[in-house]
Amino acid sequence: MPISPARAVIFEILLQVEQKGGYASELLHSSHASRLSPADHNLATEIVLGVLRWRSWLDGKISAHSSQKIPKLDAEVLAALRMGVYQLLFLDRIPAWAAIHESVELVKQSRKRSAAGFANAVLRKIADQPGSKAGASTETKQALSAEVLAQQYAHPRWLVERWVRELGLERAAKICAGDQQIPATTVRLQKAEVEAELRQEGIELAPGRLLTSARVVLEGDITKTKAFREGRVAVQDESSQLVALLVGKGANILDCCAAPGGKTRILAEQNPGAKITAVELHAHRARLLRKLVPAKNVEVEVSDVRKLKGEARFDRVLADVPCTGTGTLARNPEIKWRLQAEDLVDLPARQLEILRAAMKQIASGGRLVYSTCSLEHEENEAVVEKALGTGFRLRDCRAELERLGDELAWKDLDSLVKGRYLRTTPGTHPCDGFFAAVLERV
Repeated sequence: MPISPARAVIFEILLQVEQKGGYASELLHSSHASRLSPADHNLATEIVLGVLRWRSWLDGKISAHSSQKIPKLDAEVLAALRMGVYQLLFLDRIPAWAAIHESVELVKQSRKRSAAGFANAVLRKIADQPGSKAGASTETKQALSAEVLAQQYAHPRWLVERWVRELGLERAAKICAGDQQIPATTVRLQKAEVEAELRQEGIELAPGRLLTSARVVLEGDITKTKAFREGRVAVQDESSQLVALLVGKGANILDCCAAPGGKTRILAEQNPGAKITAVELHAHRARLLRKLVPAKNVEVEVSDVRKLKGEARFDRVLADVPCTGTGTLARNPEIKWRLQAEDLVDLPARQLEILRAAMKQIASGGRLVYSTCSLEHEENEAVVEKALGTGFRLRDCRAELERLGDELAWKDLDSLVKGRYLRTTPGTHPCDGFFAAVLERV
């Protein structure tokens, strides 16, 4: 029996993620993956992201039934085993024999035929284990320690220990549980006719939970619609949309680290008469940005924002800086396995440079929104506090949220703020984890 197209793609993606630093979300939309049927593509997405979310938990199961240590296994063998174990323990609709057979065939076809018997034995032992089909629970239980949380929710222990120290055991448990849930696909809709068109194409939508202009996709593939192909609708998490809305109205706007362009798009929609300069360091990402945001009032500039010429010329600035992305682990689970503690030394230094450069671009009375999709203090409050100095003040994000009025569907504003900062948190809010600060030049 040949290997199914879906599992061949899954295997290839998992190896690229592990060996070449690829990102699953991008690889799942590659030309190779896009040739899969809708059903096969859904299966590939489920297994790839499921394996990455539960990697350490799956490795624990493999280790318990293996004569070899996990680090000693070839990458191809380990990828096939993780695929097989995930299907055995999480996907009731896939027969055990199919999960085992195709995983073993993948080992053979990857020129690791000598390991085929080993893989077969491990998978059969796990399949025969009583109650194995139950899978792992994503319910938040009473946590005993960071170690228990890390094991139960498949997170690196050092990262969970950080969250427990900074946020407390209960909030850390909610974050870990939230990271293991499949995130909703959300879009921003400005026109009622686009929503009607999407519904006619079989897309079932629900109101956004954070923003009234957002919609949650319940059924259907939004990327196959005419509106998506023509750029009239784009997929974007609600917290990302919210950050862009905090920028407000301006006549001359700077978007410092603009790609992929979701926030730039909202800035253009909210400010059709403004001149918007979208700066992106990498040329290939700038081209993608231009494709996503064709608005004529947006000028895309390939440049390092830290080296921009001229000063104090913008009345609104957005600095959504590169970060660890720990607020997006449900969407990008591979991040948690790559992240190292030293990243929280190197990245904040770069973030501070970008913020200080962006602050020089603000005209008197202008405002800057500094944001990350990180949960880490070093990348958020610490960076802002180091950058603040004479001539700037920190505005209260609660007042900025109140300014949005009916645009905001989430009514518990207190849960969205920490001091003067915006903070959305996985497990508490229906979105990614984002941080934002609003600075004003006085």
